[in-house]
Amino acid sequence: MPNPLAEVFGFPTDNFSPEAKRSRSSKLCPYNNKVPNCTKDKALDPLGVCSVYENSEGVIAVTCPVRFRQDWLIADDASRFFFPSGSSWTSLTEVRLKDGNGQSAGNIDVVLVSYDAQGRITDFGSLEVQAVYISGNVRNPFEHYMKDPKRRANMEWEGANYPRPDYLSSSRKRLAPQLIYKGGILKAWRKKQAVALHKEFYATLPGLPEVAPEKAEIAWFLYDLEFDKKTNRFNLVPYKTVYTAFEPALLKITTTPAGPLEDFIAILQDKLDEQLQGNAPDAPTLQDMLGGANQ
Repeated sequence: MPNPLAEVFGFPTDNFSPEAKRSRSSKLCPYNNKVPNCTKDKALDPLGVCSVYENSEGVIAVTCPVRFRQDWLIADDASRFFFPSGSSWTSLTEVRLKDGNGQSAGNIDVVLVSYDAQGRITDFGSLEVQAVYISGNVRNPFEHYMKDPKRRANMEWEGANYPRPDYLSSSRKRLAPQLIYKGGILKAWRKKQAVALHKEFYATLPGLPEVAPEKAEIAWFLYDLEFDKKTNRFNLVPYKTVYTAFEPALLKITTTPAGPLEDFIAILQDKLDEQLQGNAPDAPTLQDMLGGANQ
């Protein structure tokens, strides 16, 4: 397999422009993190991997949610879904949401608010950003590269623990629970929601039932990373927008298609047979029974 690292601290591993070298040496995040530096995984020792190569064909998986903040394209796109044209709006990050019992329901990644001439909020909508989890170890190749970027820019990386995107865990253990819990509150408030995803992530989800934009409760903004040969960088670009209702989309994501009932019964039968054979009492043989009758 090739080098699994697609972007480190915002730049491809073979980019040695002054900006790239400065970003690596100072551990910077060029994508509007809450502070100038990367804080992924550990603030003092950040895992500065923005994206990885999914396979040897060059397909990329975005592994850091902050990567989607490039030029704040996601906020601009979401604002057109949330608010009428010409509205004054701004974005607020990491906003705490509470449920009806006053308990924390978690943080919303980005809340867009519209406001009037006096600065009073007139409306708002939520924007969740979901990158993909990694199975395997991505820190080892990252640290290996960072020790000598010039020589290891095109390194080949081997190992049983090769880092790969885990889309299933990312959707079922992260995205779906967030939308169910936090999204349920926003749904009760009748507020629109938006989700920003890489197109490769969305492609792993079941097909969601779409509705007209004006009837949508959720807008799924899909993005891709487009390589610019002149700058030797990847740029976040819009790919597609999918509009859905809230409950049908969540039901589709969280419902697993049923397999054949006969296959599961066969598994149960095998386990039952093993259990009965292992716990069978010592039964008398036919010879023992005949011998006892002759005595």
